[in-house]
Amino acid sequence: MIPGKYRSVSGRAANNVNCGLHLVIQTSSLPEKSKVEFKLNKETPSFSGRLLQHDLERNYSSRQGDHINLASSSMPSFPILQRSSEEKILYSDRLTLERQKLTVCPIIDGEEHLRLLNFQHNFITRIQNISNLQRLIFLDLYDNQIEEISGLSTLRSLRVLLLGKNRIKKISNLENLKSLDVLDLHGNQITKIENVSHLCDLRVLNLARNLLSHVDNLNGLDSLTELNLRHNQITFVRDVDNLPCLQRLFLSFNNISTFESVCCLADSSSLSDITFDGNPIAQESWYKHTILQNMMQLRQLDMKRVTEEERRMASIVAKKEEEKKRESHKQSLLKEKKRLTINNVARKWDLQQHRIPNIAPNQDRKVSDSPQDPSQLHGSTVSAFPEETGSLDSGLTSALQGLSVTDTHLVEVDGDTLSLYGSGALESLDRNWSVQTAGMVTTVSFTFIEFDEIVQVLPKLKIKFPNSLHLKFKETNLVMLQQFNALAQLRRVDQLTIDPQGNPVVNFTLWKYYVLFRLSHFSMQKINGTEVTQNDMIMAERLFGILAHVASSELPQYRLISILGDARKKQFRYLLETKGKKPGLVNEENSDSKRLVGENTNRATLNYTTRDFYNERLEEIKEKKKFCKMYMEDLVKEATEINMKNEALQKLWPQMFIELVRDAVIEIRNQSSYMKLCLQQITDQK
Repeated sequence: MIPGKYRSVSGRAANNVNCGLHLVIQTSSLPEKSKVEFKLNKETPSFSGRLLQHDLERNYSSRQGDHINLASSSMPSFPILQRSSEEKILYSDRLTLERQKLTVCPIIDGEEHLRLLNFQHNFITRIQNISNLQRLIFLDLYDNQIEEISGLSTLRSLRVLLLGKNRIKKISNLENLKSLDVLDLHGNQITKIENVSHLCDLRVLNLARNLLSHVDNLNGLDSLTELNLRHNQITFVRDVDNLPCLQRLFLSFNNISTFESVCCLADSSSLSDITFDGNPIAQESWYKHTILQNMMQLRQLDMKRVTEEERRMASIVAKKEEEKKRESHKQSLLKEKKRLTINNVARKWDLQQHRIPNIAPNQDRKVSDSPQDPSQLHGSTVSAFPEETGSLDSGLTSALQGLSVTDTHLVEVDGDTLSLYGSGALESLDRNWSVQTAGMVTTVSFTFIEFDEIVQVLPKLKIKFPNSLHLKFKETNLVMLQQFNALAQLRRVDQLTIDPQGNPVVNFTLWKYYVLFRLSHFSMQKINGTEVTQNDMIMAERLFGILAHVASSELPQYRLISILGDARKKQFRYLLETKGKKPGLVNEENSDSKRLVGENTNRATLNYTTRDFYNERLEEIKEKKKFCKMYMEDLVKEATEINMKNEALQKLWPQMFIELVRDAVIEIRNQSSYMKLCLQQITDQK
């Protein structure tokens, strides 16, 4: 046993080259003689300085015969690497210690001239013991267990630093490495790009397979030409346009889903090669065309060369996409303005109904059934808008600022539906609608309009929109069954929808049956989305048939004629003519015809007069009554005067008669004189 020193020579073949590499383990707690030295043989000269394939620190801490207890040592112990003079001559500026299962960096004596140091594929947890290698240019610590960048402050000449596949969580302690040309940090746990702005000479930065969620803090990397960010969790990119020399950017396999999140790339004039494959954005149909249109300087996209034909197609598609985006933006403006207008209409309606106090007009009311994506708008608020070219948010903001709270009605044609909001919208029925638009409308919706106002425009609706078959009423104050009588003047109604909101009439149990009875001549198909059956028609007739009969039979003839229209007067006269005939005098066909006509006529007596119309008629009746009263008073006064004159005449007449007889006798008593007098009077008259 050799005291204080144990030499182990590997049993290699005789023809192997002995490079004379010695690895010495020394602890600070033992004297110089307690040094343990290993002499290593080399199989392959190209991997100079390769250590034995075992963990030296663990091996020597477990040996009993060495009299060294590393585990109990108060100071750390490091392997000391020494090379023979022959080895130094062969590989004077480089040293490779890969795959040696090292857990610490060994102390390297007398190697201050080293320029390349390789520690690949070990178990090193901390960078240390290399501060004396101030001429080092290339340092490779790939595939270790390093958790923090440290121990490099004296390596001011370092140009290449490879720290891939470690456990580093933060970029730090690179302040003195201003000459760094390549920095490889791929395969770590870095979440943020930081502390690199001083590396003005850095050309290559590899941060692939980390935990980055965004890209920024790249200012100052004026020499950077290649940036590898593959296999991260990146959702947006910033500051890349501030890299004047960047040519290659690899963003494959991240979480980029929109071009807006990487729009800064369009401002980079040096970028020529970029990859987005493996991102959600690469699955979009517009992906390639949008990238090429916004980055005209690209030569390669996703590792494929960009052709001129692809650029031309990208330009065409991009223009179409821009037009579509502009149109979508415009529709969004229309939709938002329409929503605000409906809110204004609803607020005014609530004020009229005394539901809410008069509050500030900028408080929105939600309208649940606001139609989607208007195709054509007519109204004071949304009939026309200028084309917007800015961003959607700014466009909406400026547009909404110009919307007046006095806009109180909206008219919209969306497909086959005409929607009217607010009483002012009824005026639109006086417009000159195109034949195509008017013929296309089959559904008319009324919202926030008094039903009595709607009744007044029903004749116009029948003329302007002859194909309207479906009527919808919401917030129209339908409060009694009589109001449905007004719908009989329309040409045809197949469907009727009465929304419970703002229409108390739907709370009546029999309202649907009354509608079916009163509008039976329409043969209605649906009410509030429910199919009308034959049993419903029979039930409606049973419930309200007697009502119509009583209404028509109790009214006098003149009143019936005034109620019925011209088309019904002939039917009514027919009823009067056949009323007195015996049932046997008419055949069965005439009997059925009479029954049908009688039903329609009886229903016609169930009409509805709006409050305004009733008030107008009341005023008219008052005027007529006043005129009749004055006329009768004049007649009575005249008759009274005549009667008084007649009574006076009766009293004076006897005396007058006596005087007349006496005067006549006196005058004709002297016949000759009387004749002369008469002739003289005749002569005087001539």
